Amino acid sequence: MSKFNYEEAFSRNIGWVTEKEQKILRGKKVAIAGVGGVGGVHLLTLTRLGVGRYSLADPDTFELANMNRQVGAMMSTMGLAKVDVLANIALDINPELQIKKFRDGVNQENVDAFLEGADIFIDGLDFYVLDVRRKIFARCAELNIPAITAAPFGMGSGYLIFMPGKMTFEEYFCMEGLGIIDQQINFAVGLVPKGLHKSYLIDPARFDFANHKAPSTFMGCEFCAAVAGVEALKILLSRGKTYAVPYYHQFDCYTGRWKRGWLPGGNRNPLQWIKKISLRRQLIKSQ
Repeated sequence: MSKFNYEEAFSRNIGWVTEKEQKILRGKKVAIAGVGGVGGVHLLTLTRLGVGRYSLADPDTFELANMNRQVGAMMSTMGLAKVDVLANIALDINPELQIKKFRDGVNQENVDAFLEGADIFIDGLDFYVLDVRRKIFARCAELNIPAITAAPFGMGSGYLIFMPGKMTFEEYFCMEGLGIIDQQINFAVGLVPKGLHKSYLIDPARFDFANHKAPSTFMGCEFCAAVAGVEALKILLSRGKTYAVPYYHQFDCYTGRWKRGWLPGGNRNPLQWIKKISLRRQLIKSQ
């Protein structure tokens, strides 16, 4: 069996990053909440990039319905804790990883411990987990921790970057005081203002906000990890321009379209009100 050597294991990264930058990545810490669908691929993508330290949080175990999109979902992992399975896969790639696991997920009591020492937070939470998501992003803003959320829509991704001192998660999504359904609507239209996925959505009724279910693809999850991984690299290495909110980003592989837009006011923008009303009508019609 080969003995692990960090420099050799990640030597093929060199050329896209310098040897000095690879050493920097080795010392960086990423906090990932949710390691199922998107979050699991985030972890493995950044591990293969050579990032060396993590905080991982997820209270769930694998079940059969995860099989279509979650990288850790296999018959051998059914019923096992997601955070343990993904940590073991990552350690099998890089045995030197430092991983702090939060098997009960993130809550008000442990959010500071979860974010302790983090150079960046990457959101891998389920779309419908908004209360915890809002708490983490709010604390990131207070602690000056950059944060990325990337959501799989169809066979592409909508993603947003929140940088210290810039527009916050709440300022962009405007969820304060809203009921849960309206929070979900705001989150959806804020993530993908252009709705590039709509043209090939065969069965809209499969979006069941009330029961927290939606169609998904593994391609979408992989694409989220790719774009978030690139943005994380730029932030961690202070390379290139970062387009933080109110800029939004959408890629759709199925339609071959890409859009980076500017949305002043976030969901307070008048154009967003039209989309929110339209989505609410669709939800009522589908019930």
